[in-house]
Amino acid sequence: MAFPSSYINQIEVSTEETTIFLQRLGSGPGLLLLHGFPQTHLMWREVAQALSNDFTVICADLRGYGQSGCPLSDKDHSPYSKRAMARDMVQVMEQLGFTEFMVAGHDRGGRVAYRLSLDHPKQVKALAVLDILPVAEVWNRADRHIIDFWPWSLLSQAAPFPERLISGAPDAIIDNAFSDWGTDGAFFSREVRAAYIQQLYDPLHVHAICEEFRAAATIDYLHDKEDQKQGNRIQCPVLALWSAGGPLDTWYAEAGGPLNIWRNWAHHVQGLALHGGHFFPEADAEGTVRALRQFFKSGG
Repeated sequence: MAFPSSYINQIEVSTEETTIFLQRLGSGPGLLLLHGFPQTHLMWREVAQALSNDFTVICADLRGYGQSGCPLSDKDHSPYSKRAMARDMVQVMEQLGFTEFMVAGHDRGGRVAYRLSLDHPKQVKALAVLDILPVAEVWNRADRHIIDFWPWSLLSQAAPFPERLISGAPDAIIDNAFSDWGTDGAFFSREVRAAYIQQLYDPLHVHAICEEFRAAATIDYLHDKEDQKQGNRIQCPVLALWSAGGPLDTWYAEAGGPLNIWRNWAHHVQGLALHGGHFFPEADAEGTVRALRQFFKSGG
């Protein structure tokens, strides 16, 4: 299922460094929704429609993903750092008329979202992070379980090795994610599956996605560590949602679970687990909408 045509307002916004494709729905306060890997803005199709009754919902493709641009990278991978991707979104929202807004991000988009909150605290009024921990926390706590996070280690390898693997079997990448990450793969329609596979046929997007993972293993980690060193914390209210029975729910029990970890990064944190596996915004759109609406309508 795609966005119904009656809801669609497709826009391509030019930022200082690239172009960002997005869908705009509804009216009211601005709410930015950011997708993860291996998805695009399409992952929010049901959530966005429901939330558009209360908010102006912006569903954007991150740079390097979907229909957004793929700027040239560099040896430090900085053009694909979460800082650069967050900067895109500030510029996008400003051009759409929102100098302040709320943001929710799943997976990779969640990491862009919390970086946005740290780097641009005056713009972000409330933050929801879906099934993630900060980059530094993932690497600092990495153990044998990191094997299950194969994109973190595989896609961060030097070019062109991971690019060649993805380009050789893009359908295998999608099918593995949808079958092995706790969500019933049969849930995704052929249309949605095909849309996610499509971006992996484009060499420019494949390289950009790998660069984003390389950034997570290098410059994003350094940015997080610098924030920790400086004592920088997320100022706005934070909602953490995670997959019931999934990695965040089980791997970090000794650390007090995801809420306790996020409280090392933010002053005001609440949250809960949802069913449906890693892709619960699609598998349990109703539960996701309920949690996000309550949080954002209350101002966090």
